[in-house]
Amino acid sequence: MANYQTPESKKQEFRKYLEKSGVIDAFTKVLVGLYEEPERPQNAVDYIKRYMGAPTGIDVEALKSECEQLRKDKTDLENQVRELNNRLNEGA
Repeated sequence: MANYQTPESKKQEFRKYLEKSGVIDAFTKVLVGLYEEPERPQNAVDYIKRYMGAPTGIDVEALKSECEQLRKDKTDLENQVRELNNRLNEGA
């Protein structure tokens, strides 16, 4: 028999998970902090990210591209080392 959960029970289970893991408290604190700001920030999402400790102003796509290039460079260098070791072993 399949394990069937109603949408309501899934919601309740997810709420319990969020509460148990501290997410509800963290969001409550950040929203209270936003509410208590004397001047509303231009970008509420950036405010929340900063409050939660996430870096802002980072170009994720540029980082992904750089990471991919570095991986390719690493592979190329590993191949070069392997080739040079082979040459060295053949010469010895």
